[in-house]
Amino acid sequence: MSESSGWAAMRERRMAEPGAAEAYDAARLAFELGRSVRELRERRGWSQTQLAKASGMTQSAVARFEAGGTVPTLAVLERLATALDVRLRVGFEAA
Repeated sequence: MSESSGWAAMRERRMAEPGAAEAYDAARLAFELGRSVRELRERRGWSQTQLAKASGMTQSAVARFEAGGTVPTLAVLERLATALDVRLRVGFEAA
């Protein structure tokens, strides 16, 4: 068995476990939000420290967030949006 098919089989088994799909979706969302904030920060030419100061966070909290390591609250997202001078939009879309 090749290494890639072994990983694929393991992923399939893990995703069949209760709660796995929800955990995967939460991790994906955290990663996508972090990537978006990092891109906005970089467009401004800011360091993580500058964003942290502007949003009332620590640099390590910004780093964890950008890496997808935390699922933020709406209040944190609003602070980041304000610091980055963008509008936060939260909504639902049909699947």
